[in-house]
Amino acid sequence: MSHFAKINSNNIVTEVIVSEQDFINSGAVGDSFLWIQTSYNGNFRKNYANTGFTYDKTRDAFIPPKPYSSWTLDETTCQWEAPSARPGLYYNWNETDQAWDEVT
Repeated sequence: MSHFAKINSNNIVTEVIVSEQDFINSGAVGDSFLWIQTSYNGNFRKNYANTGFTYDKTRDAFIPPKPYSSWTLDETTCQWEAPSARPGLYYNWNETDQAWDEVT
């Protein structure tokens, strides 16, 4: 079984399904959408697709929605990174202060 992401005309993932490889060929064209294979363990296309992700054809990668305007895309992983490293496990990003707040 393989996993496929349904991509709309804006390259946004609208659905992810599990299917036989022969049922949907990777890159098969629909009426106004495209099915693209995704890897559950991230072996290809950088990240496992999820609803709301964007498929970037140039990078051949699924990119999650940008969580905050100050974050930048890591070109190697196609994951968003905060302006500063998270200091520990129990911290949340505070976009207003541009800093990590400890969760108490």
